[in-house]
Amino acid sequence: MWPAPQVTGQLRWTQRVPGSKSMTNRALVLAALADGPSQLIGALCSRDTDLMAAALSGLGAKIRGSEQYTGSDSTTLSVEPGQLHGGTVDCGLAGTVMRFVPPVAATTPAGCHIVFDGDAQARRRPMREILQALRALGVAVDGAGLPCTVHGGGARGGKVTIDASGSSQFVSGLLLSAPRFTEGIQVHHQGPQLPSVPHIDMTVSMLRAAGADVKVAADGHTWRVAPGKLQGRTWVIEPDLSNAAPFLAAAAVSGGTVLVVGWPRSTDQPGDRMREILAAMGAQVRFVRSDDPDHDQDLSVTGPEAGTLTGIDINMRDIGELAPTVSALAALATTPSRLTGIAHLRGHETDRLKALSCELTGLGGNCVETPDGLEIEPAALHGGVWHSYADHRMATAGAILGLRVGGVFVEDIQTTAKTLPGFQLMWQAMVDGTARG
Repeated sequence: MWPAPQVTGQLRWTQRVPGSKSMTNRALVLAALADGPSQLIGALCSRDTDLMAAALSGLGAKIRGSEQYTGSDSTTLSVEPGQLHGGTVDCGLAGTVMRFVPPVAATTPAGCHIVFDGDAQARRRPMREILQALRALGVAVDGAGLPCTVHGGGARGGKVTIDASGSSQFVSGLLLSAPRFTEGIQVHHQGPQLPSVPHIDMTVSMLRAAGADVKVAADGHTWRVAPGKLQGRTWVIEPDLSNAAPFLAAAAVSGGTVLVVGWPRSTDQPGDRMREILAAMGAQVRFVRSDDPDHDQDLSVTGPEAGTLTGIDINMRDIGELAPTVSALAALATTPSRLTGIAHLRGHETDRLKALSCELTGLGGNCVETPDGLEIEPAALHGGVWHSYADHRMATAGAILGLRVGGVFVEDIQTTAKTLPGFQLMWQAMVDGTARG
């Protein structure tokens, strides 16, 4: 149990966050499939990215870091493609490994067998759709989820229709390896509304940067990647904006100011939407010139007077990963909030809608789960145990609440190492640094 630190004054803090997990893991896949070496500058080192690097290394890529990871800094990774072969892949609880690496495994030669498994909770995460898609594209696959086995030698490719309403990673996983399929791949989404479209946009942008020929239909539901070579290149990984979100939220709930260093001018990261969310809830959000020579601009957020945040009514279909952070803000707001479009969060690291409703209620909150989201009413919160469910974003949501509510204990704060190792040290430093100031 981690006692979440409470802050009584206004935070004043400058925070650096390491590289984007989404960009790092996409760049690792593209680098492993490229026709020459690549370098990832500012790559995130976390459990999810370590699992991705280990998976691709186990299949034949050579990946090494230029410096030892020290907890909160990003690192530089060098990737040398190699002849892919069979092996065993530990997915942990990483959705990107579960959904991105099986198509890579499909491009191995005939006779290769790649076995996938992961954490107990990973076995309950949706995966059937991408395995069925691989079968439709000529790949032999045993199983409908974890554990499963992908057999090499069948990466024919072609057209496939899938229901990706459960996870945009089904689309991204197929697209990333598509240039290595004999016929390339055309993916068409057919089903309920597609979630997390910015992540697919990121996949398309990065494929094009690596030299792939990618066409997106006007309806935004069909993607075609032609067969061809991927170029080795240097990838500069942006700071992870979703990991920055809790620190910006800290400014909002304390009435203080937090500066995040190196906020990109243009990005496909869903975390960029925190700017408009915080502004809508009453915070002042602005870009400032960065004092860091490696960056053009930083993002500054100043919260309203403590205790005067307003609620928000927002469709979060494209930005579901921000829902735990926004839920914590909503629970501390003075007016009701309604978060919609996030039914797909039931298939994330945990059922996030059920978990958020349960944990907020457990601290005295008024949170009701709806078919596609949450409704949160103002209520007097009290201390207690906040369970993380082995979900990194649940853990950081508990930390946000603890800033304003005394006696909050977050169970398994170490689960934040999934995407942000050392989170609790950064969080404590923010509180302690403000107190010293």
